[in-house]
This record gives sequence, structure tokens and C-alpha cells, in this order.
Amino acid sequence: MSKELLGALDALENDKGIAKETIIDALEAALTSAYKRNYNQAQNVEVSFDDKKGKVHVYAVKQVVEDVVDNRLECSLSDALQLNRGYELGDDIRFEVTPKNFGRIAAQTAKQVIMQRVREAERTIVYNKYSKYQDELMTGEVEREDNRFVYIDLGQVEAVMPRNDQMQNEEYRPQDRIKVYVNKVEDATKGPQIFVSRTAPGLLKRLFEEEVPEIYDGTVEIVSIAREAGDRAKVAVRSTNEDIDPVGTTVGPKGQRVQTIVNELGGENMDIVQWTDNPAEFISNSLNPSEVVDVVFDEENENACTVIVPDYQLSLAIGKKGQNARLAAKLTGYKIDIKSESEVSKDPSDTIDDYSSDEEF
Repeated sequence: MSKELLGALDALENDKGIAKETIIDALEAALTSAYKRNYNQAQNVEVSFDDKKGKVHVYAVKQVVEDVVDNRLECSLSDALQLNRGYELGDDIRFEVTPKNFGRIAAQTAKQVIMQRVREAERTIVYNKYSKYQDELMTGEVEREDNRFVYIDLGQVEAVMPRNDQMQNEEYRPQDRIKVYVNKVEDATKGPQIFVSRTAPGLLKRLFEEEVPEIYDGTVEIVSIAREAGDRAKVAVRSTNEDIDPVGTTVGPKGQRVQTIVNELGGENMDIVQWTDNPAEFISNSLNPSEVVDVVFDEENENACTVIVPDYQLSLAIGKKGQNARLAAKLTGYKIDIKSESEVSKDPSDTIDDYSSDEEF
């Protein structure tokens, strides 16, 4: 066993990067437990593994005392002095008590410890690899689906996509290759657990980085994203170069760049709007494609405003089931109440729209 065990330790250190000392420490601890369990011994024992010869030694540890109460744990000073004149009260003495047949138990224990350490090392390697991809985009292959998750093969590990991270307009079939956003990587007991999403705003950001070189290199920045996955999204962009139009650059010639992303997301509509540090102007931009006459901020709530639009633009500004206003509010961080010009002219003090009062965006 000794040669095989030493060879295995060397191989693990070279191939898996597991330090030999780490395995030896775990092996000695496991052998100590195995000795106590198999020989009904509860006294203080130590197991030492000789990493030069591959041999295992079991020692009973006894403390030097004046009067022995328990000879399994204690040794008298007179007996200790017969062994070595240098012993004093309180010293520990190690007596070898290695059983003749302990080699078989040691071999079985060593195998179990090594296998456990290999599994732990492999889990750590996979976790370290995929934890670097958190908040990043990955491509995987759909494996199967149950009532909780869609399971996606990312290579060395299987990721899970919960129901709320699945797009309602998509059907996931085995062997489909899809792009997913890595939401979270957990170092679970059974191995790394990776949670991915198709609905996260971060997915949209990474897709634009892939498709638009200016966003990838930072010339154009995505400031905020509001998304109702599979249906519609708004993306606010700005340029760090005054000579570059952030909206036009993001949309691309004839809308090719944004259309590629729309196709990837199963037809999800995209509104690309220009960010500005002028809140009123940004809010106006966020309600695209609607025109905006004025933006009136609430004096009592700095994060609320009333947006005035032409009468014929009211339904467009609000959007189907309030979607346009809702996404604009998410994009800008403001509570937005929308009014038509005629509503405001009838009662200038009325700044709460019936629709907005029912739902805070």
C-alpha cells in the first residue's frame, strides 16, 4: 500500500493541484477516527503518516502525573523517568500502539479520504472557474426542463434557470443553444450551483456590448435599462465623445445592430434613448416615442413629476396597459404621472392622473 499511496499523493499534487500536506492532514485525522471506532478506544491517540516510507503509526498520548488515576491517559513520573530522565510533570509521552492489522483499515481509509479530497478539489476548480463569469454572458445547451428549472449545460457544469428568469415568449427545447446571463454562483455542498437568466437587464447590457463595439470599448455607455422581458425594453445611453451620437451608434446602420438583439430575444421591442444630466430632458426622452410638452417636478417629492403631453399623444405616452410610462419610470427612477394638455388647462392644480394614482411606476 505504501508505494501506491505515495504515488497517488504525488499524482494528486501534480494533476489536481492538491497539496500533499493537505491530504496527509486529512488522512491522519480520518485514521485517528478509524482507530477509535474499530478498536473501541476513546483515549487520546495520534496517528502519524510517514510520507517518506508510506507507513502509518498509531500513538497513545499520556500525560506525566504524580498519581495515576486513568492509565489510558496518564503515566506516572517514575515510569516516565525510566524512559527518559528528561521528563517532567505535565509532559506528554507518545507510546506506539499500532495494531498489526491496521494496514488494511488504513488503506481503506486512505482511499476514502483521497476520493473525498479529489471531489472537493474538482468542485473548487469548477467554482473558481465559473465564479469569474458572474454577471457575464455565456452560451449553453438546453438539457431538460422540470416544473422548477430549465437545465443548461455550460461545459463543465450544469446551470439552472428558474421560472422567473425564463422569458414567457420562449420555449426551451433540448439541444437548443441559448445565451444566458449568470446571475449567481454558489459553492453548494453538492458542488457549484450556477443560476442563469434570460430576463435580467444585465443580459441586455452584455448583448449590446457584444454587438456594439463602441459600447464594449466605453465610447458609448449604457446608463440604465428598464425591461419587461420578451415584450419591450428601454435603454438609456450616453457618449463620452461629443462627436459620436450614442443613440444612432447603438441602433446601427438601418437598425441592424439593435435588430440583431431583438432577434436574439424573440422579438422584444427596443427603445434606445439618450441619457442627459438634465432630469426633465431625460424624462422626456424616456417617454419616446411620445412627444412631451413639459415636465413639472413635485415640490414635496423630489423623485416624482408630472409629464404634460399633447392630447392626441396621451395614449401613446402611457402605452398599452401603462407599459411605456412604467418602463420610463424604471429607466429614470422617477414616479411619473402623465397628463394631457386639456386636463391641465381645466384644472392646473390637478396633478394626479387617475391612471397614475392606481399604479406607481
